[in-house]
Amino acid sequence: MPYIPRDERKELEPLVAALIAKLSEGPVEKLDGKLNYVITRLIAGLYSPSYFNYNRALGVLSAVSHELYRRRIAPYEDEKIRQHGDVY
Repeated sequence: MPYIPRDERKELEPLVAALIAKLSEGPVEKLDGKLNYVITRLIAGLYSPSYFNYNRALGVLSAVSHELYRRRIAPYEDEKIRQHGDVY
């Protein structure tokens, strides 16, 4: 879960904000590749090669995907259902 203590967020937030600003500079067509690169480099730099660590890394990536869906995508979809009606 991304819910770390606020004091830990404070030390990371300037780095995250700078990375977001840098990635936002380029054309949208290149954003996904650059984001993939950054995420891959972070994972590769933080997890040494072993099944245990690869399993941990996949778990983190899966949790990120689920959190994105739960907090951002599902509410967006719910709003679109309210606006346009359900498909069922």
